Amino acid sequence: MNTMLRKSVLGIAGLAFTGGIFAGPVAAHAAEPVNSTKPVAVAVQSDKLIPHGVQGAQSKITLNDEQTANAKAIIAATKKAGLPERAAVISIATSLQESKLENLGHLGDKNDHDSLGLFQQRPSSGWGTPEQITDPEYSTLAFEKGLKQVDGWQDMPLTEAAQTVQVSAYPDAYAQWEQQAADIVAQHWNS
Repeated sequence: MNTMLRKSVLGIAGLAFTGGIFAGPVAAHAAEPVNSTKPVAVAVQSDKLIPHGVQGAQSKITLNDEQTANAKAIIAATKKAGLPERAAVISIATSLQESKLENLGHLGDKNDHDSLGLFQQRPSSGWGTPEQITDPEYSTLAFEKGLKQVDGWQDMPLTEAAQTVQVSAYPDAYAQWEQQAADIVAQHWNS
């Protein structure tokens, strides 16, 4: 079986299997305007940060101090877990999609069930307590624990790896943040 077909079959099997195990949050992403969906110039071309190249149009937002601190916290937690830069890229891209790197508390009627924090994780789905989920280190380590359980995550396109953990209603949405996530990791990994 050729490599591409094998990865596709394994990816689909992994999604079906993982969906039953994780029962992770299903984020309700209302159609919200994105700052930019125009393709952006590729600033990072490292094989370890973007091994498959970006998929589709890329979005980018300007980060404030809080969002930058949250990105740095994700990088620090990734290092603490002993994972490579690619795991930080996947984690940051996931957080950009789920919360725009904002550590969100309860959003009232706009909230997807009981989703909280950088990754919009749900206490009712076993991600942790509200206090844990809104702790950037804890939520990152919880996300990455799920990522490590995805067989072959290192070799998957970002959106497939993120979706396998998150089980989102919008599985392809993570791809649009790959370039910005890689740029953030390149900028802050060694700082």
